[in-house]
Amino acid sequence: MKDYKYMVRDVVAEKISRISKLLDSDNKKLIIRSVWRSFAHQKLIWDDKVASMRKEYPKKQLEEITEFVSYFIAPPSKSMHSTGGAVDALIYDLKNDCVMDFGTNDGLNIELNDKCYPYHPHIPLKAKENRKLLMHLFEEEDFVVDIKEYWHFDYGNAGWAVGKAKDHAIYGIIDT
Repeated sequence: MKDYKYMVRDVVAEKISRISKLLDSDNKKLIIRSVWRSFAHQKLIWDDKVASMRKEYPKKQLEEITEFVSYFIAPPSKSMHSTGGAVDALIYDLKNDCVMDFGTNDGLNIELNDKCYPYHPHIPLKAKENRKLLMHLFEEEDFVVDIKEYWHFDYGNAGWAVGKAKDHAIYGIIDT
């Protein structure tokens, strides 16, 4: 996207910068797929996926479709991205000139299925190693990996608070 600006909390930006520097020293680049999203943007993503699923499965009830969609796309009212504390990321390997294989991606495109769970046992060994690297980099910066999406990391929001057994989140929704 031309001139697309990513917005995150200052602390999150500092953490991303440190992760990027570590990858730079290994001839790799951190790819930020998504960070803060407005309620309206999240609603658009949600509505588009629900609509496409309804078209693909016309005999399914809306409740079934929304339940399935919610496995990988948060409903607008529950999105961690609206806090400025969520990061969706992958890694680009400069030596091999490609996005690293994480088991469900074709470059930047991620196929949403049960293999997206961070520790899914039935993915290739190389994909497991790549996920381990990605998760380790973010965990070293005090992020938590989402339980259903190996590419999604939370810091300071409700997802982070649950993952770190904190009494409360640091960040709430940023509404613009």
